Amino acid sequence: MTVYSGPVFDMAVNQFAVIADHLSIPSDERDRLLLPKRALTISCPIHRDDGSIAVFEGYRVQHHLTLGPTKGGTRFAPSVDLGEVAALAIWMSWKCALVGLPYGGAKGGVRVDLTTLSKRELESLSRRYMQEMIPFVGPHTDVMAPDMGTNEQVMAWFMDTYSMYQGRTVTEIVTGKPVSSGGTLGRREATGRGVAHLARRVLKELAIDLNHATAVVQGFGNVGSYAALGLH
Repeated sequence: MTVYSGPVFDMAVNQFAVIADHLSIPSDERDRLLLPKRALTISCPIHRDDGSIAVFEGYRVQHHLTLGPTKGGTRFAPSVDLGEVAALAIWMSWKCALVGLPYGGAKGGVRVDLTTLSKRELESLSRRYMQEMIPFVGPHTDVMAPDMGTNEQVMAWFMDTYSMYQGRTVTEIVTGKPVSSGGTLGRREATGRGVAHLARRVLKELAIDLNHATAVVQGFGNVGSYAALGLH
């Protein structure tokens, strides 16, 4: 039992146990490889449009910094909790390692129902979240990115807030920002296209004709929509 315990984190733990057994990783090294280096829980108070004050819980988990700075998205959703964020940070470490990127995994988020926020309130929440994270993130420590419920506009607010505190423009604090702010062309489509590309490779390995195959897409957000287009 840890502070991260929950269904999503338990899934990551079980996956790690299977691989650790397969690789014969010594038992006294497993917690060091699995448990995050750092986990933050913050309060994000903002002024609502009606003049009241609302406080939202925010999180950031940095799994491993052994290979370099951590990297991972920040999500705004009602389901966000520390265990979910920790599991996603672990999976980010594995993904970076699989493709040889010099990053560890990180993930962050705020527990919030976006349908209850105006655009001004969303900007206030985004800026407050980054303001609280400034002592713990940076281009050489932890780089943020969009995730569920966040987009290039939120990344622009993150970048602007961080830059104001640094006294200079720091574009490299986030990825997934607008192209006009130093972002990358094609970034919005990249993850979904990657899913479609991998699916095509798997079908080829299994000798399944893509033209006669069907697919079920769970979710139709940024990733799901471009994956569906790529498979169409």
